[in-house]
Amino acid sequence: MSTQHNHNATELDNTNDIALNKPSSSRFLFLLSFFGFFIFAWAGCYNLYQHKYQKPDSTPVPGNTLYEPTYK
Repeated sequence: MSTQHNHNATELDNTNDIALNKPSSSRFLFLLSFFGFFIFAWAGCYNLYQHKYQKPDSTPVPGNTLYEPTYK
């Protein structure tokens, strides 16, 4: 019976166990979610920057739609 009691005591004394150390686990999960969201948002902005609309050099404009229209 005493060996089982000692086993439980050493299990509870382990501060590196994330399931038993609630402040450490909450800090870890907060940082994981924060940096996960940050990387996700940064990647989305970078993807939008890479695929931005680029205006063609010369777009044909009909003469009748100009500020001073020309007709045939």
